[in-house]
Amino acid sequence: MKKWVKIFSGFIHNLESADAAHDASHVQRVAVNAVKFAKIENANLSIVIPAVWLHDCVSVCKSSDLRTQASQLSAEKAEELLLGWNYPKENIEEIKHAIAAHSYSANIEPVTLEAKIVQDADRIDSIGAIGVARMMMTGGKMDCTLYNQDDPFCYSRQPQDRKWTVDHFYSKLLKLNAGFHTQAATEEAQKRHNYMLGFLKQLESEIT
Repeated sequence: MKKWVKIFSGFIHNLESADAAHDASHVQRVAVNAVKFAKIENANLSIVIPAVWLHDCVSVCKSSDLRTQASQLSAEKAEELLLGWNYPKENIEEIKHAIAAHSYSANIEPVTLEAKIVQDADRIDSIGAIGVARMMMTGGKMDCTLYNQDDPFCYSRQPQDRKWTVDHFYSKLLKLNAGFHTQAATEEAQKRHNYMLGFLKQLESEIT
Protein backbone atom coordinates (compact mmCIF):
# COMPACT_ATOMS: atom_id res chain seq x y z
CA MET A 1 0.00 0.00 0.00
CA LYS A 2 3.01 2.35 0.23
CA LYS A 3 2.65 3.34 -3.42
CA TRP A 4 -1.00 4.20 -2.92
CA VAL A 5 -0.41 6.15 0.29
CA LYS A 6 2.12 8.27 -1.61
CA ILE A 7 -0.48 8.99 -4.31
CA PHE A 8 -3.28 9.75 -1.82
CA SER A 9 -1.05 11.89 0.38
CA GLY A 10 0.29 13.85 -2.57
CA PHE A 11 -3.22 14.61 -3.77
CA ILE A 12 -4.47 15.70 -0.33
CA HIS A 13 -1.44 17.87 0.40
CA ASN A 14 -2.07 19.75 -2.86
CA LEU A 15 -5.80 20.15 -2.23
CA GLU A 16 -7.14 23.47 -0.98
CA SER A 17 -9.12 22.86 2.20
CA ALA A 18 -12.35 24.63 3.12
CA ASP A 19 -10.95 25.62 6.52
CA ALA A 20 -7.86 25.15 8.66
CA ALA A 21 -9.57 22.51 10.82
CA HIS A 22 -9.97 20.22 7.79
CA ASP A 23 -6.55 20.61 6.21
CA ALA A 24 -4.03 17.99 5.13
CA SER A 25 -2.70 17.71 8.68
CA HIS A 26 -6.17 16.68 9.86
CA VAL A 27 -6.38 14.01 7.16
CA GLN A 28 -2.92 12.72 8.04
CA ARG A 29 -3.77 12.44 11.76
CA VAL A 30 -6.99 10.61 10.92
CA ALA A 31 -5.08 8.27 8.61
CA VAL A 32 -2.55 7.41 11.33
CA ASN A 33 -5.31 6.53 13.79
CA ALA A 34 -7.34 4.62 11.21
CA VAL A 35 -4.39 2.40 10.32
CA LYS A 36 -3.68 1.81 14.01
CA PHE A 37 -7.31 0.83 14.69
CA ALA A 38 -7.46 -1.28 11.51
CA LYS A 39 -4.43 -3.32 12.51
CA ILE A 40 -5.85 -3.96 15.99
CA GLU A 41 -9.24 -4.95 14.53
CA ASN A 42 -7.76 -6.91 11.59
CA ALA A 43 -9.67 -4.79 9.07
CA ASN A 44 -9.04 -4.59 5.33
CA LEU A 45 -6.42 -1.89 4.77
CA SER A 46 -7.20 -1.86 1.05
CA ILE A 47 -10.51 -0.28 2.03
CA VAL A 48 -9.48 1.72 5.10
CA ILE A 49 -6.43 3.46 3.61
CA PRO A 50 -8.02 5.00 0.49
CA ALA A 51 -11.22 5.80 2.41
CA VAL A 52 -9.43 7.62 5.20
CA TRP A 53 -7.10 9.58 2.92
CA LEU A 54 -9.97 10.67 0.66
CA HIS A 55 -12.69 11.18 3.28
CA ASP A 56 -12.49 14.98 2.89
CA CYS A 57 -11.49 15.12 -0.78
CA VAL A 58 -14.37 17.55 -1.48
CA SER A 59 -14.03 20.64 0.68
CA VAL A 60 -17.27 22.15 1.99
CA CYS A 61 -17.12 24.92 4.58
CA LYS A 62 -19.05 24.51 7.83
CA SER A 63 -21.45 27.33 7.02
CA SER A 64 -22.44 25.92 3.62
CA ASP A 65 -25.92 24.54 2.96
CA LEU A 66 -24.15 21.57 1.36
CA ARG A 67 -22.45 20.60 4.63
CA THR A 68 -24.65 17.55 5.25
CA GLN A 69 -23.83 16.31 1.73
CA ALA A 70 -20.06 16.77 2.02
CA SER A 71 -19.24 13.14 2.79
CA GLN A 72 -21.40 11.85 -0.06
CA LEU A 73 -19.78 14.33 -2.44
CA SER A 74 -16.38 13.12 -1.25
CA ALA A 75 -17.42 9.50 -1.79
CA GLU A 76 -18.41 10.23 -5.39
CA LYS A 77 -15.22 12.20 -6.00
CA ALA A 78 -13.14 9.42 -4.47
CA GLU A 79 -14.63 6.90 -6.89
CA GLU A 80 -13.70 9.17 -9.80
CA LEU A 81 -10.16 9.60 -8.48
CA LEU A 82 -9.61 5.91 -7.73
CA LEU A 83 -10.81 4.84 -11.16
CA GLY A 84 -8.53 7.45 -12.72
CA TRP A 85 -5.59 6.09 -10.76
CA ASN A 86 -6.51 2.48 -11.72
CA TYR A 87 -7.10 1.46 -8.13
CA PRO A 88 -8.54 -2.09 -7.86
CA LYS A 89 -12.28 -1.85 -8.52
CA GLU A 90 -13.46 -4.63 -6.20
CA ASN A 91 -13.26 -2.46 -3.05
CA ILE A 92 -14.56 0.83 -4.41
CA GLU A 93 -18.16 0.48 -3.20
CA GLU A 94 -17.01 -0.29 0.34
CA ILE A 95 -14.56 2.61 0.18
CA LYS A 96 -17.40 4.91 -0.87
CA HIS A 97 -19.57 3.69 1.99
CA ALA A 98 -16.77 4.28 4.51
CA ILE A 99 -16.31 7.83 3.24
CA ALA A 100 -20.03 8.64 3.16
CA ALA A 101 -20.60 7.25 6.67
CA HIS A 102 -17.71 9.03 8.38
CA SER A 103 -19.55 12.34 8.73
CA TYR A 104 -21.43 13.30 11.91
CA SER A 105 -23.78 15.63 10.05
CA ALA A 106 -24.59 13.08 7.32
CA ASN A 107 -26.02 10.69 9.94
CA ILE A 108 -25.26 7.56 7.89
CA GLU A 109 -24.84 4.36 9.90
CA PRO A 110 -21.54 2.56 9.13
CA VAL A 111 -22.31 -1.09 8.37
CA THR A 112 -18.83 -2.47 7.72
CA LEU A 113 -15.88 -2.77 10.07
CA GLU A 114 -13.83 -0.57 7.77
CA ALA A 115 -16.48 2.17 7.75
CA LYS A 116 -16.66 2.03 11.54
CA ILE A 117 -12.89 2.44 11.77
CA VAL A 118 -12.83 5.44 9.43
CA GLN A 119 -15.66 7.06 11.40
CA ASP A 120 -13.89 6.34 14.71
CA ALA A 121 -10.60 7.80 13.46
CA ASP A 122 -12.25 10.96 12.14
CA ARG A 123 -14.24 11.52 15.33
CA ILE A 124 -11.19 10.97 17.55
CA ASP A 125 -9.69 14.02 15.85
CA SER A 126 -12.74 16.06 16.89
CA ILE A 127 -12.16 15.63 20.62
CA GLY A 128 -9.39 16.14 23.15
CA ALA A 129 -6.85 18.94 22.88
CA ILE A 130 -6.74 18.78 19.09
CA GLY A 131 -10.53 18.85 18.99
CA VAL A 132 -10.67 21.98 21.13
CA ALA A 133 -8.05 23.66 18.95
CA ARG A 134 -9.93 22.77 15.75
CA MET A 135 -13.21 23.94 17.26
CA MET A 136 -11.70 27.32 18.10
CA MET A 137 -10.32 27.73 14.58
CA THR A 138 -13.68 26.86 13.05
CA GLY A 139 -15.55 29.19 15.38
CA GLY A 140 -13.22 32.02 14.41
CA LYS A 141 -13.69 31.26 10.72
CA MET A 142 -17.46 31.47 11.20
CA ASP A 143 -17.18 34.76 13.16
CA CYS A 144 -18.75 33.19 16.23
CA THR A 145 -18.55 34.86 19.64
CA LEU A 146 -16.56 32.68 22.07
CA TYR A 147 -19.42 32.10 24.52
CA ASN A 148 -22.86 33.28 25.57
CA GLN A 149 -22.34 35.73 28.45
CA ASP A 150 -25.62 34.91 30.19
CA ASP A 151 -25.27 31.11 30.07
CA PRO A 152 -21.83 30.09 28.70
CA PHE A 153 -22.26 26.37 29.41
CA CYS A 154 -25.82 25.77 28.20
CA TYR A 155 -27.24 25.09 31.65
CA SER A 156 -30.69 26.44 30.76
CA ARG A 157 -30.75 26.81 26.98
CA GLN A 158 -30.19 24.82 23.79
CA PRO A 159 -26.73 25.17 22.23
CA GLN A 160 -26.36 27.38 19.17
CA ASP A 161 -22.89 26.67 17.86
CA ARG A 162 -23.23 28.96 14.87
CA LYS A 163 -23.41 31.87 17.30
CA TRP A 164 -21.16 30.80 20.19
CA THR A 165 -18.10 28.60 19.78
CA VAL A 166 -18.21 26.97 23.23
CA ASP A 167 -21.73 25.75 22.44
CA HIS A 168 -20.14 23.25 20.05
CA PHE A 169 -19.08 21.19 23.06
CA TYR A 170 -22.75 20.67 23.85
CA SER A 171 -24.14 20.33 20.34
CA LYS A 172 -21.54 17.75 19.26
CA LEU A 173 -18.21 17.16 20.97
CA LEU A 174 -19.41 15.89 24.34
CA LYS A 175 -21.88 13.57 22.58
CA LEU A 176 -19.23 11.75 20.56
CA ASN A 177 -17.86 9.72 23.47
CA ALA A 178 -20.79 7.28 23.46
CA GLY A 179 -20.64 6.51 19.75
CA PHE A 180 -17.29 4.85 19.07
CA HIS A 181 -17.30 1.37 17.59
CA THR A 182 -13.86 -0.17 18.19
CA GLN A 183 -12.31 -0.88 21.57
CA ALA A 184 -9.09 0.99 20.78
CA ALA A 185 -11.02 4.10 19.75
CA THR A 186 -13.33 3.86 22.76
CA GLU A 187 -10.40 3.82 25.18
CA GLU A 188 -8.69 6.79 23.49
CA ALA A 189 -11.99 8.67 23.27
CA GLN A 190 -12.55 8.42 27.02
CA LYS A 191 -9.18 10.04 27.70
CA ARG A 192 -9.94 12.87 25.31
CA HIS A 193 -13.50 13.27 26.65
CA ASN A 194 -12.12 13.65 30.16
CA TYR A 195 -9.68 16.29 28.92
CA MET A 196 -12.55 18.33 27.47
CA LEU A 197 -14.51 18.12 30.72
CA GLY A 198 -11.43 19.40 32.53
CA PHE A 199 -11.04 22.19 29.99
CA LEU A 200 -14.63 23.32 30.52
CA LYS A 201 -14.22 23.23 34.29
CA GLN A 202 -11.11 25.39 34.05
CA LEU A 203 -12.82 27.75 31.60
CA GLU A 204 -15.76 28.15 33.96
CA SER A 205 -13.42 29.02 36.83
CA GLU A 206 -11.86 31.76 34.72
CA ILE A 207 -14.94 33.47 33.32
CA THR A 208 -17.55 33.22 36.08
